[in-house]
Amino acid sequence: MAEKAKQAEVEATEAPKKEAPVVSEAQANPEKFLKEFNWHNYQEGIDEVDDKQLKEFEKLVAENFVDTLNDEVVEGTVVHISDRDAIIDINAKSEGVISLNEFRYNPNLAVGDKVEVLIDVREDATGQLVLSHRKARVIKAWDRVNAAHDSGEIVNGFVKCRTKGGMIVDVFGIEAFLPGSQIDVKPIRDYDQYVNKTMEFKVVKINHEFKNVVVSHKALIEADIEIQKKEIIGQLEKGQVLEGVVKNITSYGVFIDLGGVDGLVHITDLSWSRINHPNEIVELDQKLNVVILDFDENKSRIQLGLKQLSKHPWEALAEEVKVGDKVKGKVVVIADYGAFIEVADGVEGLIHVSEMSWSTHLRSAQDFVSVGDEVEAVILTLDREDRKMSLGIKQLTPDPWTDITGKYPLASKHTGIVRNFTNFGVFVELEEGIDGLIYISDLSWTKKIKHPSEFCAVGDKLEVIVLELDVEGRKLSLGHKQTTENPWDKYETEFALETVHNASIAEIVDKGATVEFNEDIVAFVPSRHLEKEDGSKLKKGEAAEFKIIEFNKEFKRVVASHTAVFKAEEVANVKAAVKKAASAAAEAKPTLGDANDALQALKDKMDGKA
Repeated sequence: MAEKAKQAEVEATEAPKKEAPVVSEAQANPEKFLKEFNWHNYQEGIDEVDDKQLKEFEKLVAENFVDTLNDEVVEGTVVHISDRDAIIDINAKSEGVISLNEFRYNPNLAVGDKVEVLIDVREDATGQLVLSHRKARVIKAWDRVNAAHDSGEIVNGFVKCRTKGGMIVDVFGIEAFLPGSQIDVKPIRDYDQYVNKTMEFKVVKINHEFKNVVVSHKALIEADIEIQKKEIIGQLEKGQVLEGVVKNITSYGVFIDLGGVDGLVHITDLSWSRINHPNEIVELDQKLNVVILDFDENKSRIQLGLKQLSKHPWEALAEEVKVGDKVKGKVVVIADYGAFIEVADGVEGLIHVSEMSWSTHLRSAQDFVSVGDEVEAVILTLDREDRKMSLGIKQLTPDPWTDITGKYPLASKHTGIVRNFTNFGVFVELEEGIDGLIYISDLSWTKKIKHPSEFCAVGDKLEVIVLELDVEGRKLSLGHKQTTENPWDKYETEFALETVHNASIAEIVDKGATVEFNEDIVAFVPSRHLEKEDGSKLKKGEAAEFKIIEFNKEFKRVVASHTAVFKAEEVANVKAAVKKAASAAAEAKPTLGDANDALQALKDKMDGKA
């Protein structure tokens, strides 16, 4: 009972006390209320708010909501992300909207992230705030860029597009320039692969006057590479095998990236076989093992080798290969003195041009083979120690000089083909391997030839006579003019001394003139022998009689004279007169004085005094 009483006492204590009813102003003083009642607010449906409540509301707004009338950058919170927009809460009366395009630099944007915004439009048609993250970033970006440049801070940037010489990167809302040389440590072949990607950069240069910013991704890589480079260089040793990546290919070799250190594999160290270009062996970005051949004191120039990792082909050459064996191979290089034949991978032999044909007249190797030709040859010499081999092609056929005296005896007549000229003669091929020389003096009996090309052309067929044969020296001396009779044998009689011939002056030359008696005989007439009987001289084209006063068969020299023709007639007349006078004197028996007078008159006449 006591407990119940105590409980009842507690309930009575805790029960709310009943307050006296509140009397409103309208009830207390109806007349005053009606007099001061605001009928406008009543008609507009506006409830009257107590001044105390209004002040509390204004205080709450001032403490919790931002002022949307100024241009200050404020911080907002991402509360929702749609396919196109992000909804941002900035503690305003309504939430703001920002296009996701403004967050391309930050693809990891998530609900709850804090972002800086600037109010772009206070309220749109739907009553929402339109915010701009890009404008807010631009306002703050310049301070951030300067701070990043001074401190060396690594910043994130969004690669927007390509431009001349590099890329445009969005950094803190500012468009910065990324030069092509600053993208990576290795040459870039495809710039487009970086577009629309977010990467880390370092601000390397700022132009405050023009508000230009230059960034570099390469600087970040180089910092890491420099550490690796020092480690690698410190461990380099000749003969060491390292793994590398083909960084660049040139006509003279391949540059290999060894992890921050570049080395060169010269084209001759790529393969034991001959190659025309390194891209026949390697390709860009290919991983391969290389051996260190040499380096300078600073280890900045490293010479690498690839072929040295495999056994030398000469060591793999079969032991049974010996001198005299026939081998087949491909022509890989041609020089004037011969051709190199690859008989096995990396094993080459030289065919000297003198071993390509039995002919003693040497020609160029290009006349016999071309690069890429498959040829068969005989091993002439083999030196495994010095890795040298000489080959021959002509040994595959019999030596044509073996029975040369039987096929080409002295004075025998043959037909050959003109193969080559020299200043002193013509080389004529009688058959493969048998060449003979026609000296320029043995080409024609009558023509004066300064160079063989005036007489014939390469490829012409000529009849020849074997004049001399040197079996040991493998030399044939041939003659062409000997295939016909020497016309000067006939001319020696026809144009003998004192013979007279009719001809015309062909040309007036120095110290005389020339006359053509036929197609072979062109005689020279000295100036004093051009005088005519009346004292004048013969002119070009003028016909006259000429007496041969000199004929040299050996040197094919003929000299003629016109003056000797009429002077010789006068001498004959004088001689006849003398003879006649002597006869008359004998008959008349003149005195000795008379005879002397007659002889003196004849003598004077002969001397031109009469």
